[in-house]
Amino acid sequence: MKAAPRLEVQLGPLKLKNPIITASGTFGYGTEFLPFVDLSRLGGICVKGLSLSPRKGNAPPRTFETPAGMINAIGLANVGVEEFVRSKLPALRPYGTAIIANVFGETVEEYAEVARIASTGEGLAALEINISCPNTERGGMVFGCDPDGTRRVVSAVRKVTSLPLIVKLTPNVTDIVSIARVAVDAGADILSLVNTFLGIAVDVSRRRLVLANGVGGVSGPAIKPQALYLVHRVCRELQVPVIGMGGIMNVSDALEFMLVGARAIQIGTANFIDPASSVKILDGLLQALDHLGIEDVNEMVGALKTDGPSQDFST
Repeated sequence: MKAAPRLEVQLGPLKLKNPIITASGTFGYGTEFLPFVDLSRLGGICVKGLSLSPRKGNAPPRTFETPAGMINAIGLANVGVEEFVRSKLPALRPYGTAIIANVFGETVEEYAEVARIASTGEGLAALEINISCPNTERGGMVFGCDPDGTRRVVSAVRKVTSLPLIVKLTPNVTDIVSIARVAVDAGADILSLVNTFLGIAVDVSRRRLVLANGVGGVSGPAIKPQALYLVHRVCRELQVPVIGMGGIMNVSDALEFMLVGARAIQIGTANFIDPASSVKILDGLLQALDHLGIEDVNEMVGALKTDGPSQDFST
């Protein structure tokens, strides 16, 4: 009997049993999806962003469906890092899947403290730093849009944790490669990209912005070509493990990100459309590799070619 393709991937110090990770903010704390997903099958679960204190998030309306995705301004609502370590993380340990804590703050000191507390959680596999947050000490400039802000946050977090450190990059910058390079130089082991693009939705009848917060983050299939381009650029310029995301809805999308250099991928908006999308993409990946005669998924990483016939794995 033919052996199934090997799916294990290595991202610097982080080993995953397969390259499928659920994206922060789209999969709750993991256990909410138990009716739809066998959590033990996933390569990783990146939980919703964690802050120093609990947050209620923004007032509604805070989501809006777009023609090819969605726009959200949830406001990073969460139970707080201490409650996550106390009650949410233990509930995930039995599944043997890599649990990644996404952390954020409004100051450098907050980032470091949230990371420190999260790192005390038994069984946590890695930290992902969300640097798409406003720096309240510097008039609201987003940390990840500023090389110095990126350096300060990553350096501070690196000092308080020995866990594998993932830095999640915002696409809302002039040159993502320069920000990526600063993050790596400051101590990032892995980069994840991209976070959402900024956007607005307008209610014509009311002549008002739809979201109570005004501006939100655009995600879903509409952003995939841009996300794919930015992942391609970073993978081409830097020798660092990359997790790709942005509009991945099926296995063909996932393979595109891997071909341009991503060693793993995160499933986000697709979870809202089909809560079982992550395991369906995993099943599709196994079928695609078998069809192509590929024994190890790592053979697809960075294997982009400019000629030859194309094959469709979107179904």
